[in-house]
Amino acid sequence: RGRRKGGVLVPERGDGFDRSSPFSLASHADGWLQRLAELNYADSTLNASVWALRLFLQWSQERALVQPEEVSKPMLESYQGWLYRYKKADGEPLSVRTQRARLGALQRFFSYLCRSGHLSANPAADLDLPRKPYHALPKVLNEDELRCLMGQPDVTDPLGIRDRAILELFYATGMRRSELVSLDLGDIDLNAASVHIRKGKGGKGRLLPLGCGVLRWLEVYLETSRPALCVSALEVAFFLSGYGERFNPNYLGNWVRRTLKAAGIEKKGACHLLRHSCATHLME
Repeated sequence: RGRRKGGVLVPERGDGFDRSSPFSLASHADGWLQRLAELNYADSTLNASVWALRLFLQWSQERALVQPEEVSKPMLESYQGWLYRYKKADGEPLSVRTQRARLGALQRFFSYLCRSGHLSANPAADLDLPRKPYHALPKVLNEDELRCLMGQPDVTDPLGIRDRAILELFYATGMRRSELVSLDLGDIDLNAASVHIRKGKGGKGRLLPLGCGVLRWLEVYLETSRPALCVSALEVAFFLSGYGERFNPNYLGNWVRRTLKAAGIEKKGACHLLRHSCATHLME
């Protein structure tokens, strides 16, 4: 129910990994993630590292690998092959980009163990990562597809007004989904027709202009929808989920993907498809 409403999901405690020793892989993984947090790494980097280590710890536990010194380069190459053959819940394999990200996180984890004196040599140092795939020009939405997409939300409903405002803001500014869910009430100035991205990719901020179309939907959202969704005066998030709290980025991406499909648009992508469309149409 929380996932459908767009609420932030709290990770479950007790993942089943062996932490009986402070020198186990799982205990060291906790220490590395804590160190990344102390070094002020972005939440997206921390989340990606969590998922990369969780998958590796599951694989290691199935093979009775508990201590870091039990992991060798041939074992990591075996894990690399396992990632290549891995199938997601929808039956699709992991993309090359995802495989590289999972293995890159392991390289940094074992490098941390060497720097902290827990390992004398890094078994992942010379691991050959999959070659980067060829990147074709990104696909974009045409005017008819955009018109159809914007017409999907039911704007007679507070949630529909919010959804339309979200789609309009994505297309008008080209912001990333993590940037949109991080917006607070003070970040959008309707009088100045601007939105302040305080912490974008790489920790960089920027100021973006807002056109008349998106301004109108943001005004309607603030006047009618947000008051109906707000359950706490202390909540400062600009866009609220059905629970009256900040959106979960993954939920938002999946919702945009479903809305594209409902509009009959089969092009791959979700929030980033609107980002590419914004950039391409500005160039044109």
